[in-house]
Amino acid sequence: MSEWGVALIAAGSAIAGSVVTGWYSRSAGIRQAEAARHAGDRQADALVESVRLTMQGEARQCSLALRRQTYAEFLGAAEARILTERTGRGTSDDEALLQRALSGVALEGPPEVAAAAHHLVDGLRRHEPPDDLHRAKQAFVSAAQECLKDPTAT
Repeated sequence: MSEWGVALIAAGSAIAGSVVTGWYSRSAGIRQAEAARHAGDRQADALVESVRLTMQGEARQCSLALRRQTYAEFLGAAEARILTERTGRGTSDDEALLQRALSGVALEGPPEVAAAAHHLVDGLRRHEPPDDLHRAKQAFVSAAQECLKDPTAT
């Protein structure tokens, strides 16, 4: 075999080796790019889920704060009416404030708290004895506290 033949065989082998190595390198690069994209997608999904959970928690806290304020306003209006029942002295807008506060509790819910509030207002309107009013007020407070503690309450 001549030197030219050996040189051509060596050159052909080098080119074939480069093509095969390049092909495998290309395939490995594509697999790495796919894996990196998949990992990036998983990170993005985890971030979106984290933001969603944070937003849910903040919305829940805001909702509980509004309920707490609504329940406190109702309790204040009920206390004013109870004082009026006991002393006979009160303002002319006590009944309107109580009705407005009751509407707020009915709107905020849940049904157990709204029912306890309605029961207390009914007792006030029927001029029930102080002990019965106290029990109705305590039932409302207990229902409201339970609602504010329970993270699953609606």
